[in-house]
Amino acid sequence: MTATLPRPTPPRAALTHEETSRTLETPRGVLHYHEAGDGPPLVLLHGSGPGVSGWANYRGNLGAFAEHFRTLVLDFPGFGKSYALDGNPMAAALPAVLDLLDGLSLDTVPVVGNSMGGNVAARLAAAHPERVSRLATIGGVGLPVFNPSPSEGITLLVRFVEDPTRERLMAWMESMVFDPAILTDEFVEMRWEAATRPDALADVRRMFNRGTLTAMRDVRANAAATVGVLTSIRAPTLIMFGRDDRVTPLDSSLLAMRLIPRCELHVFHDCGHWAMIERKDEFESVVLSYLLRDL
Repeated sequence: MTATLPRPTPPRAALTHEETSRTLETPRGVLHYHEAGDGPPLVLLHGSGPGVSGWANYRGNLGAFAEHFRTLVLDFPGFGKSYALDGNPMAAALPAVLDLLDGLSLDTVPVVGNSMGGNVAARLAAAHPERVSRLATIGGVGLPVFNPSPSEGITLLVRFVEDPTRERLMAWMESMVFDPAILTDEFVEMRWEAATRPDALADVRRMFNRGTLTAMRDVRANAAATVGVLTSIRAPTLIMFGRDDRVTPLDSSLLAMRLIPRCELHVFHDCGHWAMIERKDEFESVVLSYLLRDL
């Protein structure tokens, strides 16, 4: 009797920026986002930094999530193709997520956030628990317990913002990963072009400057607010950190692990701040298994 071998899985067709690009009119301005997939909704929130956008963070992951979810990748105001700002983009981020959910008539959704996006997702889950069914973050939550603040990655980011040269951009990007070999010429060029747009630089400068570094040195100043957010999260939560993260170091997870009631932790070895890029397959497997399993 001859055994029948399983057919190989055909390669996933790459999704393009243009075919997934969407816009939404809101009272505060036009939000840009990417959409792919036909399942239940899932929202992905990007981090901060020069040249960042939802596409820059998650373009390589969108296809995997779209196989199971109607995946929505938002550009925060002041980033990507969403509306510009006069103030700090962090203050506009949470209202923008609520505008996206309301504008698309979405009640309760799982949310995945990287860095700034993780911080925004955590605050969304704390302040609006009825809107978040499950929460998954990559860095962005907690406070450093043993490492100094500001971190190396944030310091290098401010240096680039003050004097935006390609060399300083590369120094910052190398601090974001464990293995700089993943920083392809195409990826670096994409970030350089986006980061050096005058409007993009202005928005990043409102978030990251010498005043930011001074404020971050006093970890105690925001400790009470951070504790308040973490203890208010009721959604089942997965927090993820790169073991070698030089932006939000691994010891930041300790406070979150203790204070978020239903919290799990996954640590990516040989990985920096961009787990969704640097450990793409493992990241997708971990997040999908968490979102799809019963809790």
